[in-house]
Amino acid sequence: MIVHHVTAELEVPLPVERVFPFFAEANNLERITPPELRFRIISDTPVHIKQGTLIHYQLSLYGISFRWISHIAKWEPGRSFVDEQVTGPYRLWHHTHEFEPTPRGTRIRDTVNYAIPFSPFSELGFPIVRWQLRKIFSFRQRQVITLFGLSENHCPWHVTV
Repeated sequence: MIVHHVTAELEVPLPVERVFPFFAEANNLERITPPELRFRIISDTPVHIKQGTLIHYQLSLYGISFRWISHIAKWEPGRSFVDEQVTGPYRLWHHTHEFEPTPRGTRIRDTVNYAIPFSPFSELGFPIVRWQLRKIFSFRQRQVITLFGLSENHCPWHVTV
């Protein structure tokens, strides 16, 4: 299995106490996912996130609809949480969300370790997957800035795939 990585960082001029609750609210994931993915939570809402929570989603990619189930494997309120794919499009999806206080506010860091199914044959499609993930996480960074009513000029961010 070939494991790939995505890292996205965003620094916002807000305290962790304001930022973390936004990400702890599962419905906000719909708000920060590109609309063309038709992402929606199909679990009963509201979803009360804690260690062990399962969250069921439905989304569409290139016209193909599929379900995704995430397991909250780690939950440290105000600091971090980890969601892992139970079922979905990847062979592996391990997403760490970290929230670090900084002198300017809060650094939000997403680190994803993922593997494409049917490797090594599927690796031919890796450039498309990498492009799609860069697009998704870039959209996410901009949406977080917008939803918090901030200016992109004051919120440095980057995505590395």
